[in-house]
Amino acid sequence: MFGPFNVDAPLPAFGEMGAEFHVEPAAMQLVVSVYLLAFALMSLLHGPISDAVGRRPVMLIGIGVYVVASIGCALSTSLKMLLVFRMFQGFAAGAGQIIARTVIRDLFEGAEAQRLMSQVSMIFGVAPAVAPVLSGLLLQVGSWRTIFWFLVAFGIIMAVSVALSLPESLPAEHRTPLRVGSLVSGLLAAMRSGRFMRVAFAAAFSFAGQFLYISAAPLFLIGLLGLGESDFWVFFVPMVACMITGSWTSGRLAGRVTSDRQITYGLGFALLAASAGAIVSVTPVGDVLPWAIVAPALIAYGIGLSLPTLQIAMLDQFPHARGSAASAGTFVNLVTSALVAGLVAPFAAESAWTMAVTALGLVMLGAAMWLWHLVSTRPVNALRQSVRRTVPGSSRRS
Repeated sequence: MFGPFNVDAPLPAFGEMGAEFHVEPAAMQLVVSVYLLAFALMSLLHGPISDAVGRRPVMLIGIGVYVVASIGCALSTSLKMLLVFRMFQGFAAGAGQIIARTVIRDLFEGAEAQRLMSQVSMIFGVAPAVAPVLSGLLLQVGSWRTIFWFLVAFGIIMAVSVALSLPESLPAEHRTPLRVGSLVSGLLAAMRSGRFMRVAFAAAFSFAGQFLYISAAPLFLIGLLGLGESDFWVFFVPMVACMITGSWTSGRLAGRVTSDRQITYGLGFALLAASAGAIVSVTPVGDVLPWAIVAPALIAYGIGLSLPTLQIAMLDQFPHARGSAASAGTFVNLVTSALVAGLVAPFAAESAWTMAVTALGLVMLGAAMWLWHLVSTRPVNALRQSVRRTVPGSSRRS
């Protein structure tokens, strides 16, 4: 959880940090984008290494490095120093997010895997929205450094929990050799797979429609809506509630609705919500509470409904190298999020309309990638069904 939680925990403190470091507000967006880029780069290695040495060692070492980097952030005296330690936070934080999903798929199948993935996705999806609310409360009792000291304590608690309770889910006989060629081959196979990349980009672009509002929260909430640093809960609590509800719905639908249909429902709902947000944004209440926050919250519901099943679909493309598949999918998602936070958000936050239209465009891209995936795989599925109907005993053999 500390990976996504750490993405935007510093957001409410950007004003205080920028004043202390004597930098412009736009420069503070680097605190998010540097972290995400480091997260993305190292995520390429967490999964393949865990395929070779096991899940537990990778997660424990990652948490240890994260704690040390968080201490460095708390002691930083300049933006450059902070960015260096944020980079190391990003290098380490991906271990938890990637390994958690891989462990679930190692141990569980079918509807049970989808239900557990929904719970994990709910935590990972809610964490970036909860973090600014908690940080706003911490700023009431201390400086921006208090946020990072809290992250240090949180990391230590997570390390103890993992050491005491996480089983090793990958037996030694199922591990890949610890060689560069073996580590890279799984990643390259995923990156070269059109089916995998279409699902990965469907997840990345659709989530980016929600993450745009999260990463631009200081500009959107303070600059456009006129809220204060302690008022972030007004925006994030509805988003958290909708994300939780969407993930809960995903778990309830497991085994009752096909995975493809559930993803289609979720992305379709997010697309409708983003379209409604774009329409509302050009009305007189477009930048007025509560109307300005309705669409982002409803987008979060659609993402919560579709994202767990999208993640399982990615892992199932490479059942013998799930760590590599998880790394490749996480890399695509994080690079997309980093570009949104560093390049798109500062310009999109000029008005409620530009925010809404940009979010709509991102969700549309995600839905288009998913539609492309469905169209490209349907002939294969239709052929399989035809063979089962026409070849005696084929269904039993399959």
